[in-house]
Amino acid sequence: MSFSELFESGFKKRNEDHFASIVRVAMSDGVITGEEHAFLDRLATRLDITESDYTTILKDYKSHPINPPTSYNVRLERLFDLARMVWADDIEGPKQHRLLEKLAVGLGFNPKNVKYIADKALALAHENVDVDEFTEEMKNMNQ
Repeated sequence: MSFSELFESGFKKRNEDHFASIVRVAMSDGVITGEEHAFLDRLATRLDITESDYTTILKDYKSHPINPPTSYNVRLERLFDLARMVWADDIEGPKQHRLLEKLAVGLGFNPKNVKYIADKALALAHENVDVDEFTEEMKNMNQ
């Protein structure tokens, strides 16, 4: 196996584990809603999850390890990506916030603060800020 193949397989595995973690979060209330399912479809495309892997992960998402980001900056970068996807999905109102709140908890944000985090993240996604501005705004949202 070449170095590039090793890198590609590690990247693919990380994306699959990340996707499985999000499926686990979506299943935390025992059901994947239509909006959540549509979101997962688009996320799978973005993470380059094959159709067969998608089906396998949906059936057996618990077999994948949960690897939330340990770095606050990486956590914010993933939140940035997820907030933009949720915003772009045109899920309206409370469902949009609820989905992002669930995902933010899955990323390791404090459940006590997740409503404020989701509100700010969606507002920034609406403003179409870049990742650097998003990160700076999120870090300084209480100032």
